Amino acid sequence: MSELRELKQGVGLLPVVALGLGTAIGVSIFSVIAPATELAGPAMLLAVPLAAIPMFVIAVTYAFMGSTLPTSGASYEWPRRFVSEKLAFAIVWLRIAGNVGAMFILSLVLVRYLSFLIPLPTKAAMAGLFVIVFGLNFFGVALAASIQTVLMVALLIFFGIFSFAGVPAVDPAAFTPFLSQGWGGVLATIPLLVGLFFGIEAATEVGGEVRNSRRNIPLGIAVAITTSVVVYLLVAGVCLGLLGPQGLGASETPVLDAVAVLIGEERARPVVALAAIAAIGTSLNALCMTFSRSFYAMGRAGALPEVFGRVHSKFGTPHYALAAAFTACMVGLLFPVNLAALFLAVNIPVLLKFCTTCLSAIRIVRTRPDLHEQAGFKLSSKAVQVWAVLGIIMAITVTLLGISTDWRPYLILAGWGLVGAIVYIIRHRNKPAAGQEPAS
Repeated sequence: MSELRELKQGVGLLPVVALGLGTAIGVSIFSVIAPATELAGPAMLLAVPLAAIPMFVIAVTYAFMGSTLPTSGASYEWPRRFVSEKLAFAIVWLRIAGNVGAMFILSLVLVRYLSFLIPLPTKAAMAGLFVIVFGLNFFGVALAASIQTVLMVALLIFFGIFSFAGVPAVDPAAFTPFLSQGWGGVLATIPLLVGLFFGIEAATEVGGEVRNSRRNIPLGIAVAITTSVVVYLLVAGVCLGLLGPQGLGASETPVLDAVAVLIGEERARPVVALAAIAAIGTSLNALCMTFSRSFYAMGRAGALPEVFGRVHSKFGTPHYALAAAFTACMVGLLFPVNLAALFLAVNIPVLLKFCTTCLSAIRIVRTRPDLHEQAGFKLSSKAVQVWAVLGIIMAITVTLLGISTDWRPYLILAGWGLVGAIVYIIRHRNKPAAGQEPAS
């Protein structure tokens, strides 16, 4: 593929794992275990692996697709080539809004943790973070991936030390009665925890820049989702054992409160602040990479101005696409803060993206046996279709569940989608119809 000659392949196996973990283990681990405990009690620990099941099912399809046709901007390229150009445009257009919302949330929470160490003006500090993250990505994917790996290793070391030091102080009575809120509490907690695992597939979005991608992408996804489950269970279990179900359920800063039990609040605040900064920093960095590749893929295909598909001659990065994503994030700073609505606005396009990826997998095994045959992650045609259909069902189910939480983000995304439809029509009004570009 010409893309592989233009974009530098600077991402190895460890960065692939770090991309998935860095996107998943971000702000959520420092907040969501508290409301989950309030709903399910100690059985929240059972809800964590259950919540991983939908993402595991979808991750199988991503591992297959990433080993079959690795490409940057995969969430646009795969459905464009194998399902529908219009549908691919619609999903990625919605993801522009979702990515801006995600970058806003992550930078906001990171600034709040930084403020534990030094007082900062919120919006100005968020803008500064965007400059740093996008600037690092401009100078090469290898540099960004290396920083991602270092931050992720530091975070895992922190959680490892926390777990090792916390286990001896755990009170076994905190885990009984285990099903204090019954199975109803466990089931009610699962939709809340599903979002913990979003982003495990992040490396597929830079597939064209991954070395030995047909091996490293599926292996990296498998390692990332397994590691994330283990980390969540360890951290949640130690927090539960140190604070008790009532203390954990009522905590606004569960990891901070748990660490404070071990070393005191004065010492805990800077330690946890640094850990949170590392966690959220990895998520910001990973999202910057994947967000910009959507602009890159759409520019390369002609869905957006061609300039977005250009690659820097020296650094091998999609510099105009990075500039577009950076500009979108800066504009996002003008909007008011509503975290609940933002979380939904972020998750909806992601879930729809899962659906189109699963549809692409079905189309490949049905119409392109040559591509199916070259997959590094081998599954039979029937198995691919079963996993993909299950992934679609689970993604749609979680999407519909969100309506009962807050319908307003759905309306906002519908309005943004209408703007996208107008852009698409204008871009294609004078463009002659063309057949699908053959996959390579």
